[in-house]
Amino acid sequence: MFKFPSTEKLKAKKDIDRLFKEGQWMSVGSLRIIWLSHESHTKIGVSTSKRYFKKAVHRNRVKRLLREVYRLNKPLLHQRFGENIHLMLFWTSPQLPKNTGEIKELYEKLCNKL
Repeated sequence: MFKFPSTEKLKAKKDIDRLFKEGQWMSVGSLRIIWLSHESHTKIGVSTSKRYFKKAVHRNRVKRLLREVYRLNKPLLHQRFGENIHLMLFWTSPQLPKNTGEIKELYEKLCNKL
């Protein structure tokens, strides 16, 4: 339940292109999501902007925190968006998140937003 296997990682260029072309956007604070219903199982990607974080170590830290929050709170996401979706999570603030708690709070708001 709390795993994040490679089968759940959104990597295919055609899937990412389709997500950006047809997906729906939603934001809460510094956390932004784009999602699209899909016929196969859930796949997720995470991203942050080089414009906000010049150093790769900071970008990687943010992405690691986003993946961790998703991994620990999958049921919330599936309850809100359904079982078969493709989605991407983005951190859109130039401020580094303090810890996973900050991201988790925004993630829960996002999943409970109608």
